[in-house]
Amino acid sequence: MLLVIGSALLVVAVVLLPLTVFALLRWLRQRGLAQLRPGSLAARKGRRVTLTGVAAPGPGGPIASNLAGAECVWHGHEVLRHYWPLNRDPGEGSVRERACDSIADHASEDLFGIVAEGRSGDADRVFVDPTGAAPQGAELCLKRLVGRPQPGVASPADDLLPRVRGRISGVFRGETIEFEYREWVIRPGARVRVTGQLQVRGGRVVLAASEGGTLGIEHGVGEQPVRVSPRRTEALVLTAVLVVCSVAGAVLTALAV
Repeated sequence: MLLVIGSALLVVAVVLLPLTVFALLRWLRQRGLAQLRPGSLAARKGRRVTLTGVAAPGPGGPIASNLAGAECVWHGHEVLRHYWPLNRDPGEGSVRERACDSIADHASEDLFGIVAEGRSGDADRVFVDPTGAAPQGAELCLKRLVGRPQPGVASPADDLLPRVRGRISGVFRGETIEFEYREWVIRPGARVRVTGQLQVRGGRVVLAASEGGTLGIEHGVGEQPVRVSPRRTEALVLTAVLVVCSVAGAVLTALAV
């Protein structure tokens, strides 16, 4: 009787072995994705994925924003021109409303990294190519209103205007009131969620916009609730059952002999 039970348990262990190995491999692969390990993500080259982690410096280290000089991994700025529209035929009692136009905007295109929370920013990391992206919720680090320049009078805009990247252009209609400078940054250590296509460039795993698609970057996302992965549970249960069946089957078979 012991021999029969032991043999049955060993047969069950043999059947469970490939299932357990497969479950463990699936869990380890999912764990590699959650920890943003480049080796695990490289296997998904060409796929569109969403990764959440902590912003880290790119290959060249941290960068500085153009206007405020703040240390960051990404920065962008815009210049708005506020003006009074020309009212050719103002009616009696009409209210004059101001308007504004964007006359310059720029965003950095340097690669920056993302790592799993709790890991060092110097660790192997996945890189993000922010070209063409407009990050949601980026930190506003500078906002300044500057009156229009007056002939022969130094303007407070003198210290910002030379730092504006890109060409200042637009139709300068109406009467200028003031210029507004705005700058946004993503600092090292900020939590971000990035959605894009996985690419491999020169041995680096890069998340970028797909051809004809977009790259989504969300800044300051909240911490995700801690939950146990069902694949982890499945792998651990199968491993435990495999071990029990193998040990019990071997012991009972030995006793019967």
